[in-house]
Amino acid sequence: MSKKGTADERKIGIPGNRPSPGERTVKNLRCIATFEVTSMALLFERTCRKKDIPAKVVPVPRRLSSSCGLACEFPCESGDDVRALCEERKIDVESYHEMEDDWT
Repeated sequence: MSKKGTADERKIGIPGNRPSPGERTVKNLRCIATFEVTSMALLFERTCRKKDIPAKVVPVPRRLSSSCGLACEFPCESGDDVRALCEERKIDVESYHEMEDDWT
């Protein structure tokens, strides 16, 4: 955990561990990468898995787009590694998003 007050701090929604006013409770944060073409989503998933980063192809969440398309979900703590890997392998990611719980 990081020092109190930093942007990375997150409280777990455990009964009795209530956030003070102004604090946000994040139960389950997920990171999503979106793509303009399906082949990039599949390449992203395969490349991440080869580097032991758990990634899976998922439908694009409706909050992000109403169109039919594919995105990839990956652990947020791997975000820097994922971005570097995509740049190195020339994987065209349209955008990255952090979403909570019911993100579909």
